[in-house]
Amino acid sequence: MTQIKRFLALLVFLATAYAATAQTNGCNSSYSRFGLGTLCDQSQGENRAMGGVAQGLRNPIQVNMQNPASYSAIDSLTFIFDAGMTMQTGRLKGNQSSINVMNAMLDYVNAGFRLRRGMGMSVGFVPYTNIGYNFTESHPVGSSYTTGQSITSMTTYYGNGGLHQLYMGVGWNPVAGLSVGANVGYLWGSYSNSLAQQFFEGSSSTSSTNYNTQNEEWASDIRTYKLDFGVQYPIRLDKKNELTVGATVGIGHKIGSSVQLLRYTSQGDTIERKADKAFELPYTVSAGLTWKRENRLTVGADYTVQLWDGCRLPVSQSTTTNTDIVVSTSQYQNMHRVAVGADYIHDPYGNYLKRMHFRLGASYTTPYAKVNGTKGPGEMRLTAGAALPLKTGSRSLINVSVEWLRRHPSVENQIRENYFMLHMGITVNEAWFMKRRFQ
Repeated sequence: MTQIKRFLALLVFLATAYAATAQTNGCNSSYSRFGLGTLCDQSQGENRAMGGVAQGLRNPIQVNMQNPASYSAIDSLTFIFDAGMTMQTGRLKGNQSSINVMNAMLDYVNAGFRLRRGMGMSVGFVPYTNIGYNFTESHPVGSSYTTGQSITSMTTYYGNGGLHQLYMGVGWNPVAGLSVGANVGYLWGSYSNSLAQQFFEGSSSTSSTNYNTQNEEWASDIRTYKLDFGVQYPIRLDKKNELTVGATVGIGHKIGSSVQLLRYTSQGDTIERKADKAFELPYTVSAGLTWKRENRLTVGADYTVQLWDGCRLPVSQSTTTNTDIVVSTSQYQNMHRVAVGADYIHDPYGNYLKRMHFRLGASYTTPYAKVNGTKGPGEMRLTAGAALPLKTGSRSLINVSVEWLRRHPSVENQIRENYFMLHMGITVNEAWFMKRRFQ
């Protein structure tokens, strides 16, 4: 009966995750035009408000997909279901104008359960990258020889898509203390970027037909795999204190998907080009420490490096006689991320108020994609939140947190972005698999 319950619960979860894949793009960033898009924060309910700290977290009633070794700690009596979403408002500011944006997106859907003693499993869905932007750039290019009026070039940029990830992972505790694990993921999604150029004379609001305008469209249907391996080792310092060391490694590789470039002009010129294996995933290394005191206070810190430098990305190359796709290895730079966070609960076995979690966190991330050949903006995040039990005596939680995200470029004329986010999620953790005895 227990195995049937687990199978049915897994089917319900997978159906929910699949149905949610069409609702993940909540991006309005002009920086999603570069690279594979903006990288998504893959934190879940427990560590979302802790700045994304994950490498050393081991919790029997929470899923931590960022380090699969943690699955070995999952409680044997429960099936964990975790889902979360984000609502955000932001302000994008350039040198001469600004705009306010609002959107929402699905953050994650995952589940976890015990397979056998010392072995746990998780399956889930998380966004990997987002592409979503629509903006216009204009600048003067000179004056008309015939009319003497000024000529303005206006280019509209539009992009949509991003990559999604379905994963399945196992964590195992083969010997006392040491746990190892692995996630096997399937990445899929669309890479769609386009631009349309027009010319205007004088103060006219209608584009001039005297000039050759052009449109450019990039499109790719990306499919590939993702492999991540993790390890954790808890160290008991004394009766009240425990230190857990954790690390993960992600395997980088070339993506076999092709990309197509379509360029056409108002004079009827059309160019179509195609390139294979134009994208690449980086090798990733993460390490962290988590200190826990009396199961009440948890403090952690993580460091992550993604080795994007040298990864492949398609770009166009034009000469006086030809336009072609070139697979470039100079469009990226290595990404570094530092995160710190804390979680406090007054009494895990007390009344409702004493069992509430309070969380704080912060992180800083360097850019991974270059912006027009220069360094992009770094990301600073500050988070705070709480976890509220669904009811007295329940291990299920409602996770709520707020986050301030700032993208501040180090180069002039780049857009500054500030976002305020509200994260909401629920962790369902009930004793579904407990064997009940009656006298």
